[in-house]
Amino acid sequence: MKILIFNWQDITNPHAGGAETHLHEIFSRIAALGHAVTLFCSSYRGAKPEETIDGIRVIREGHRNVFNAFIPLRYLTRFRHEGYDIVVDDLNKIPFFTPLFVKEPLLVIAHHLFAHSIFAEVGRISGSYVYAAEWLMNHIYRTMPFAVVSESTLQEFVERGFRRENFSIIYNCIDQKQFPFAVLRKHAVPTIAYFGRLKRYKSVHHLLQAFAIVRKSLPTVELRIMGKGDAEPELQALSATLGVQDAVRFCGFISESQKASALAAVHCVVNPSMKEGWGIINIEANACGTPIISANVPGLRDSVRHSESGLLYEYGNIEQLANELITLLSDDGLRLRLSEGAVAFARQFDWDNSARLMVERLEGVIQTRQTLGTTAFVHLAEPTIPTTTSATVSARPANP
Repeated sequence: MKILIFNWQDITNPHAGGAETHLHEIFSRIAALGHAVTLFCSSYRGAKPEETIDGIRVIREGHRNVFNAFIPLRYLTRFRHEGYDIVVDDLNKIPFFTPLFVKEPLLVIAHHLFAHSIFAEVGRISGSYVYAAEWLMNHIYRTMPFAVVSESTLQEFVERGFRRENFSIIYNCIDQKQFPFAVLRKHAVPTIAYFGRLKRYKSVHHLLQAFAIVRKSLPTVELRIMGKGDAEPELQALSATLGVQDAVRFCGFISESQKASALAAVHCVVNPSMKEGWGIINIEANACGTPIISANVPGLRDSVRHSESGLLYEYGNIEQLANELITLLSDDGLRLRLSEGAVAFARQFDWDNSARLMVERLEGVIQTRQTLGTTAFVHLAEPTIPTTTSATVSARPANP
């Protein structure tokens, strides 16, 4: 297959996150199978206009704030003449509205929708832009075939009026070679970690508030906040206001080579976000033998097996989060049981299987278009998602 992908960023972009990891891990493997993969994305300071990364041809143009304006222009003047078998629209933040102009078979990848949560991140004016774009998406993408990363994301679309049979689930995974899949030596003192971008909707301030409570019961406890983002100054100010700054370490950016050792050494990782498409850090922490305590919200609840790989708490319930942390850090038996369960749970999620499933999905979309014709709406067979715990990424984690 000759595949063209539209996404806001590539894996090297400083703003790259889970969506870019998902794209790169899957499509670099698809490229290694002999398929031709081209990614058109925004540029950034110091980036090359074009290069090949792990078999993916990356073409960059335009600043990320206006990149969506470049896509129809470059498609009409260049890409539609290059003979692609299928186009992939990685739906992330502002939609590109590709069904309006793309003529090839089209597959949409979706991680999660912001809906009202966007207002917690960027305020009313910018948030209204994103909210309105997602409302338009409801109509423009209604009949398109999708690949989504979790049952929660699928349900979001169904609630918006999309047909379930147009969706398949291809889970986010981890590089099985990158993580130890064992419970290793922890720090000498009880240590909690947050790992991810420091954005307002990630709700790291909830963790700081809970940490202040935990410290009253466990005076030696420490918190390590790993990651960068525009919310960092206000989080540092909050830690000072709460009087816990001496026990909170802002670690900054953690490289991929440092990630496993950083996650393996802490006693638990907390994911307090108000909403995610999946929550890949939950699985990565589990693969390092570290249980997760996560908000029970769409996406995150899909990547935690409650009381087996970690614990779920009601989003925004600071007291409950603090109590869960105190219990986990005080009970060695519970922590060991969850740590061992975390390793077993993480073994299911392998990028090689996700790449295989994505190839099947792409080929299915192409075949359906050939069968139905270029103007027919695409309605695909409903995906089968086994609930067994076999070593496939289709194995659906049990909800609490």
